[in-house]
Amino acid sequence: MLLPDSTQALRPLAEASPRRVAPLGLGMLGRAALALAALLAVGVLTLPALAGGALRLRGDVTARGDILTLGDLVEGASQEAGQRPLFRAPALGATGTIQARRIVEAVAAIGLGSVETGGRVQIAVQRAVRRVGAPEIEAALKRSLETAYGLDPRGISVRLDGEAPVLLAPVDLNGQAAALDVTYDPRSRRIGGLISLGERQASLRVSGLVVEMREVAVLARTVSRGEPVLAADITLERRPREGSPPDAQSGISGIVAEVAQRTLSAGSVLRTGDTAPPELVNRGEAVTIVYDAPGISLSMRGSASESGRLGATINVVNGASKKILQATVVGPGRVSVGPAAPQRQASAALDAPSR
Repeated sequence: MLLPDSTQALRPLAEASPRRVAPLGLGMLGRAALALAALLAVGVLTLPALAGGALRLRGDVTARGDILTLGDLVEGASQEAGQRPLFRAPALGATGTIQARRIVEAVAAIGLGSVETGGRVQIAVQRAVRRVGAPEIEAALKRSLETAYGLDPRGISVRLDGEAPVLLAPVDLNGQAAALDVTYDPRSRRIGGLISLGERQASLRVSGLVVEMREVAVLARTVSRGEPVLAADITLERRPREGSPPDAQSGISGIVAEVAQRTLSAGSVLRTGDTAPPELVNRGEAVTIVYDAPGISLSMRGSASESGRLGATINVVNGASKKILQATVVGPGRVSVGPAAPQRQASAALDAPSR
């Protein structure tokens, strides 16, 4: 990933120093003519090997290393000539510029002729960088805490100090970030360490706070009082244990199909008592009173003196005798006064349509 953090003018690897000019004599002119002839002869043999054709300036480029070569900046050079170093690359994640004339001058200085610039005045160079952000840093610290201190990485989070620390590294530094020289105080829960890639080729010292986490059930929408809670209404989130209610619900299995006991706002953490099973019998409702025993099954009509949920014991009035009986709610509009366990009748009773 490329991050232009700053812009800077890039300098060549070496600058030519000015030379003093002396008057030329006849002997010197003769020697110069011979040297020029020799140079031309050598150039005829070597230039075709160095340049594969007309040299053309490239557009904006991305540098993967510390040095920009001839092949990084121009097209048409031979493989051998393309490896010639010309300029230093920008710092990791930074952007630099090179004037086109400086590239032309650098190419001419090594005897490769002219460069077609295509009218470009300068080119931009971005330095490729690998960014190791907060998630990778936290994962490295968690691995170290698990190995050295026996902490379960699934139950903790690391709040890093500062604003999202990032380790910048060369793109060729592959592999997993490691946390070295880690120190941890169980009482204050403070942690510090050195995040490293490679053999400490890139490193960043970080610190933070270890936070114990827990999974809680959170409402995705507002649910009104008496409204059933559906599976789609609940999300499970990891939140700091210290800031979560002690009676927060940690799963959805015991909540789905229960009804809200009060209006519950979206985003609130579900607590014990926020929901309850629906009332299958309402006060004053006509009910079917069943009596089941081995070889005997009776039913009669009655009315409920109070409301009740599945499995609750309520008072009902026998419609024929007007006697008050204690019965167990076994389904919508159904109660049992027999010895049979209410739970054995619950499944069949719940399948019956509501009255």
